[in-house]
Amino acid sequence: MDQATETIFGFLETVHPYDSLPHDELTRVAGSFGRREIAAGVEIYRAGQPLEGLYLIKRGSVEVTEGSGQVISLLGPRNSFGERGVLRDGTAVTTAKATEAVVVLILPAEVFRALIAQYPAFERFFRRGPKAEARSGDLSTLKVGDLMARRPIVVAPSDSIATAARKMRDAQVSCLGVVDEGRFLGIVTTRDMATKALAEGLAPASPVSQIMTANPEVLTPHSLGSDILHIMLERRVGHLPIVEEGRLVGMITQTDLTRFQAVSSALLVRDAAVAETVAEMAAVTARIPALLMQLVGGNSAHEVVTRLITDIADTVTRRLLTLAEAALGPAPVPYLWLACGSQGRQEQTGVSDQDNCLMIDDAATDADMAYFAALAKFVCDGLNDCGYVYCPGDMMASNPQWRQRVAVWRDYFRGWIKRPDPTAQMLASVMFDLRPIGGQASLFHEVQHETLTLAAQNSIFVAHMVSNSLKHTPPLGLLRGFATIRSGEHKNHIDMKHNGVVPVVDLGRVYALIGELPDANTRARLEAAEAAGVISPSGARDLIEGYDVIAQTRLENQARLIRSGRAPDNFLAPYDLSDFERSHLRDAFVVVRTMQSAVGSSRGARL
Repeated sequence: MDQATETIFGFLETVHPYDSLPHDELTRVAGSFGRREIAAGVEIYRAGQPLEGLYLIKRGSVEVTEGSGQVISLLGPRNSFGERGVLRDGTAVTTAKATEAVVVLILPAEVFRALIAQYPAFERFFRRGPKAEARSGDLSTLKVGDLMARRPIVVAPSDSIATAARKMRDAQVSCLGVVDEGRFLGIVTTRDMATKALAEGLAPASPVSQIMTANPEVLTPHSLGSDILHIMLERRVGHLPIVEEGRLVGMITQTDLTRFQAVSSALLVRDAAVAETVAEMAAVTARIPALLMQLVGGNSAHEVVTRLITDIADTVTRRLLTLAEAALGPAPVPYLWLACGSQGRQEQTGVSDQDNCLMIDDAATDADMAYFAALAKFVCDGLNDCGYVYCPGDMMASNPQWRQRVAVWRDYFRGWIKRPDPTAQMLASVMFDLRPIGGQASLFHEVQHETLTLAAQNSIFVAHMVSNSLKHTPPLGLLRGFATIRSGEHKNHIDMKHNGVVPVVDLGRVYALIGELPDANTRARLEAAEAAGVISPSGARDLIEGYDVIAQTRLENQARLIRSGRAPDNFLAPYDLSDFERSHLRDAFVVVRTMQSAVGSSRGARL
């Protein structure tokens, strides 16, 4: 090893993730680095230019700016930069300039990519954090498509009951799909054979259509295994058709689940679904912090953790609606209970208040509205008792403003779009995250479609929503890397909600508005925006990865608080993290700020 390589070798031993390499590999890598000395004030590269490779600062400092010229990082020794461009297409996405005389080591792109491919520590570090993987044997985090073991057995609606029975016997199944010219119509089960055919004395030659269950609950191959458990436990069904674009592609039964062990989230859903009192439901939701700690400890992805936690809130809400109707009598007209906020986006964590509203059929009389006032109070009070505390802004169905007939809701949305003042922007931002929870979902679908169309076509409203989405910014500082809270109870902490996930949530909402996308979940919005061409593939990839790091770090911090015996919150002390973790979190915030700059300058163009 020559002297220059030996010097670089000694330096790399102090830099993560190079310190994880075997001795011989580190020697080879050290010999691959180039070295440059750059005077203060000189640009190392400019956005859009080809990169020489991955840059590693040995001495001095480097200022990194985004396209608008805003400084997003001030880097020092042992910091790397340029990796996003190298991993993407070899073109710089930021501009880097030496703020003082600097020595940088440059690792050729092909060597860097080889290290990423070969060593997990490099993959995790330079792709901004570990990819969460589902635990082996954990049904809740598996995709439904991975659980389907065989092709579904089907019959036509005109086939006889006897034919269906023979198919069940020969295939040794308890359920058949009913399909007509490739279109899924329903299912017929052994229970249907007993209770609808034999018990009613139907002739064996009678058509299956007379006993089938039409339009049953279905899932898609992309649904989570937790969806199977939650639906089966809450709705008390034993068979779930798997349907994609109207075609039956699989069938999941309770028997199929015996080879998998249900996780705690399914048990909580079961207990909530059969609870007879609010106190019993509160005992269920009190176990959510332990569930969060278990899921995070099992390396579950943040979108899986928050989805499972939200599923419990959904079940509690529906159970409260059932108990309310039992106490007050059946609803006089159709209604729909909707969640907004984190529950609406299926992104609840260990800290969640309630945000909800009621849409009521236009046929409701004033007397009917009194019924719904009582129902809303019952459910909102019950949610509060279960730990979903009252919304500080009173955005709940117990507030008459958010308990209205469908026609009033239409007027609300039209008014906000037509007159996008600050209040309208705030209300629209919340209400664009609505998701049906219990009742007649059709009351919402037409309003949602109409609202998305009107909003996307109003350029002034879009511009105001874009501006509103930029009010929360990532906590990026210069010298220390983070801008922390300066005083009060949470001094020297980062607010991982308002300055962490909320900026990405706001961006996702804007993309959904521009693309007229119905998704409410933030990650689903980003993926849909990429598919619809609202955001470029590279921008979507960077933002999704950045969001994953931020959201995962937030959950891990909550889990740490729970483990220490404290209540989870959204405040993180960044210097409780390792250098490794701080580096990735800072990079994730840089990506978010870059995308905010892009959406702010484009006002709705392809990003």
